[in-house]
Amino acid sequence: MQPFSLNIRGALVEYDTPVVAGILNVTPDSFYRDSSICCADHIRRRVSQMVEEGVDIIDIGAYSTRPGFGKVPVDEELRRLETGMEALRSVAPDLPVSVDTFRAEVARHAVETLSCDIVNDISGGDFDSDMLTTVAGLRVPYILMHSIGTPETMHDDHDYENFLPDILTDLSAKVQRLQLMGINDIIIDPGFGFSKNLEQNYILLNNLDMFCVFHKPLLIGVSRKSMITKVLDVTPEDALNGTTVVNTMALQRGASILRVHDVKAAKEAIKIYSYTI
Repeated sequence: MQPFSLNIRGALVEYDTPVVAGILNVTPDSFYRDSSICCADHIRRRVSQMVEEGVDIIDIGAYSTRPGFGKVPVDEELRRLETGMEALRSVAPDLPVSVDTFRAEVARHAVETLSCDIVNDISGGDFDSDMLTTVAGLRVPYILMHSIGTPETMHDDHDYENFLPDILTDLSAKVQRLQLMGINDIIIDPGFGFSKNLEQNYILLNNLDMFCVFHKPLLIGVSRKSMITKVLDVTPEDALNGTTVVNTMALQRGASILRVHDVKAAKEAIKIYSYTI
């Protein structure tokens, strides 16, 4: 990986080894049922476990975007986030937190009021026309993910003229736009499982090193996803081993951040990978 730094609350945080972003879903539903938690006590226990296991960033989301997800009103997404962040900060007051949302209003409230540090947008600014200007005004790092379509169609297969060049071109145009808006702390997420079929996900995995051309940290989110369960013919509950294998392959191809449900396994993969280089 390429060493990188992020501006977290006005302080430059430097990373010279890959890091783990632990998933905290404060939702009643998820494709991986064990990751959905809504009760404040349960959230505190989950955050405490992740901290003990060495998590570097927590990625909190209050709107499930699993295939077939239902729409969540803005006020409900905000209510869930408020409960989640209050519980999280009672356990980990200083840990960097990214908020997983595609809504500008939610991103603003999460950063200005709930002490979130990073905006993680699965739509790359496409679902809410105010998102990018909002992030620019907030002056926080931005996770730019590749996807195509609308919230209702982003999990469907899509036709690409040239699969990898199309993704790289789309991300390149958005990176340029973000930089012109003054957003320089950009994290690239190629969007595994979003607008890509099984074969395309593995083409993406095998060519991750191409995304190092951006000289930006590369976030990989494959944890327990269908690209693993379909190959192994298992449920998400039985996909930890496969997840670790794919994460290790991603590390070998330049991944900087592993976004996972299972912090301990990811930290161990990073430790062994780092020992070999």
